[in-house]
Amino acid sequence: MTIRVASVGECMIELSQRDSSTLSFGFGGDTLNTAVYLARAAAPGVAVDYLTALGDDPYSETMLAAWAEEGVGTGMVARLPGKLPGLYLIRVDEAGERRFFYYRSAAAARELFRDERTAPQLAAIAEYDLVYFSLITLSILAEPARDRFFAALEALRASGGRVAFDTNYRPAGWSDRAAAQAAVTRFMAVADIALPTADDEANLFGDRSLDDCVERYRRLGVAELALKLGPDGCCLVDGAERRVVPVPERVQPVDTTAAGDSFDAGYLALRLAGGSPEEAALAGHRMAAAVVRHRGAIIPRAATPKLFAASA
Repeated sequence: MTIRVASVGECMIELSQRDSSTLSFGFGGDTLNTAVYLARAAAPGVAVDYLTALGDDPYSETMLAAWAEEGVGTGMVARLPGKLPGLYLIRVDEAGERRFFYYRSAAAARELFRDERTAPQLAAIAEYDLVYFSLITLSILAEPARDRFFAALEALRASGGRVAFDTNYRPAGWSDRAAAQAAVTRFMAVADIALPTADDEANLFGDRSLDDCVERYRRLGVAELALKLGPDGCCLVDGAERRVVPVPERVQPVDTTAAGDSFDAGYLALRLAGGSPEEAALAGHRMAAAVVRHRGAIIPRAATPKLFAASA
């Protein structure tokens, strides 16, 4: 039986700074990055769809063709005539850290679950085995659309499906920190797997220690927590049990774009295949280590680790 996964969010045109006068063209978005790496790495029998909205422009067509080539399903992409994808620029410093500059206020994905033409996408959520989304996904949704999405996730879980949520915090997407905090707290109530990053959590909630973050998630009642610690590994929490899975090998990053997104893909690939959280964390570390050795969000397919012998 096929395991069906939907990654929900926004893909944007990516312009990455190569030097003082050159930009390279690509595309990316946190949940799209995860969908691509999950499609590349998942065990046979796992089908990954990307659920979003695009326009009817040439750039949207390029995205759809690229996703299909990656094995990411495009049947749940709403097409909104007259709309365009969002755009972002990346500048990377000498340490491999990046800064983002967004142009997305009128992007097609902002109509998701609000425009009636995206009603089929909303209705389809309950049909999946796993739905993955991020705090960035929530940041682009209008409040009524968030309500509809929340209800759809409740229906999914009632039918036996699971939900994975990455609290990928970008301040520019929110009116203030309180709004983002409220969204995290609300949607963790329908999350089975939480995939936050410690640095994002500290920026959003003001955590002074790892204990602060772990205790907050325990209070929220999340069943499975994989807290990303960057080069220090991953902290796994299951009830009262807590353990850190270190990275097998520290690498010097060229570009940290999509490090967390690719970790999520490796983690979910192993969990969907029946692997333990520890095995999943190690798979996530392998994926992230490969990604940060390259520039841009999506690395060459040949450079992507094979987590299973039958992976394409």
